[in-house]
Amino acid sequence: MRAEPTPFEEKLWQRLRNRQLEGLKFSRQIVLNGFICDFVCRDRTLIIEVDGETHDRAGDADRDYALGHLGYLVLRFTNAEVGGNLDDVLQAILEAVRVRRTKVQRLGGRTHPPTPSLGREGELSAPRERPSTSLRMNGVGDGPSLGREGEL
Repeated sequence: MRAEPTPFEEKLWQRLRNRQLEGLKFSRQIVLNGFICDFVCRDRTLIIEVDGETHDRAGDADRDYALGHLGYLVLRFTNAEVGGNLDDVLQAILEAVRVRRTKVQRLGGRTHPPTPSLGREGELSAPRERPSTSLRMNGVGDGPSLGREGEL
């Protein structure tokens, strides 16, 4: 990860940070699936990348494909677009956000995914009984020892 953003990333960040863009929470320099993403809106599963002149297009396509399998949409903007047309960049982000479902919508109105059962698939999981602890003789003749029922 870079300690300092590029001037174009900083320019965009100043408009994304603190929920300035329609209340959306963006984070920057987030690692997803081993890739460092410039800006991420987790609620809308959206990634924003600001590409410089030396970007590897083939590598970007592979990266976008991998992130897409995690459910993310990747929007890429060039330095020139951010530097010369920031309002159009923000409008494009908003258009993408409007068609992306929120986390709550993706989870059917729940804020957390359902907890998986502890049983096998298709079986109802019954509460498991804990073995009780009882006093027993240790078999050495030294007196009682603490152990689980049924242990020798």
